[in-house]
Amino acid sequence: MMKLRAIHRILSILILILFSFSCASDLDYNQVNDIKLEPIFISNLAYFDVQANQFVTGGVEQNVIFDAPTVDVFSEKFFTKKLNRVDLFFEINNTINRSYRMDLVFLDRNNQPVHSTNLIVPAYSGVENIVTKTEIFQNATLDLLKRTTKITFTLTMLAGPPLSESSVGSIKLRSGVTAYFVVE
Repeated sequence: MMKLRAIHRILSILILILFSFSCASDLDYNQVNDIKLEPIFISNLAYFDVQANQFVTGGVEQNVIFDAPTVDVFSEKFFTKKLNRVDLFFEINNTINRSYRMDLVFLDRNNQPVHSTNLIVPAYSGVENIVTKTEIFQNATLDLLKRTTKITFTLTMLAGPPLSESSVGSIKLRSGVTAYFVVE
């Protein structure tokens, strides 16, 4: 028993001696200047849910619905300097027996168009009817997006069977933005 304690003490002392001899190098605090972060920000952009009967007012079809939300995030210096790429995702689900065209126009602070795109949405035929589109803004197109302060959404109903105030179905838009930054 006595020999076991002595061996245990000797091993403990040897381990302490080994750990007391350590290596260290000078720290380079300038490495912080080499840090490059690439955060990704994901957010909703716009959403609407228009019922079929909202295209009828007083028994008369209204074939255009318009909205122009303000998108003034690019006036912030952080966004203009650090933004590297933006993906805008659009998804439209149509359960109305009519086709639609959705036009998006990106406007600058003087309400002048800087970019536009559109989606054609076929009429509902009893099966899932989802149309998606992704717009990628990088380099020159990103510069155009940075000038954007509003995006107009114009939903135009195309020719087809007439709608009434008792028509069923809806057209739903959901959209999102994925922004890629480079912070050095």
